Amino acid sequence: MNLVEIAQSAAAAAEEKKAQRVTILDIRGLSAFADYFVVCHGNSQKQVQAIAEAVKERMAEKNVTMKGLEGYREARWVLIDIGDVVVHVFHKDERDFYDLERLWGDAAEVSAQ
Repeated sequence: MNLVEIAQSAAAAAEEKKAQRVTILDIRGLSAFADYFVVCHGNSQKQVQAIAEAVKERMAEKNVTMKGLEGYREARWVLIDIGDVVVHVFHKDERDFYDLERLWGDAAEVSAQ
């Protein structure tokens, strides 16, 4: 799988758990630590955890190695490190506060399809 396909697969797994406003940002050339961000949110802590679990399981199914997962227990902002793809699963109350889409406003959006 190439990086876009990994990001799209992570986005699809999040959407299957009813994640809201799933966005893929192409941050190549803007960041030295990743090429793509997948950003989404859930409406409760349980949903945030379910989204993170779904992404984790999808990566395992696709034999894509995850490098780390942070924030799962608190479920306010779960960060899933898949190397050059980073998935951000926010609780709805946190997403607008951190507003990654504005922060990375120069990034192009990639189709989740």
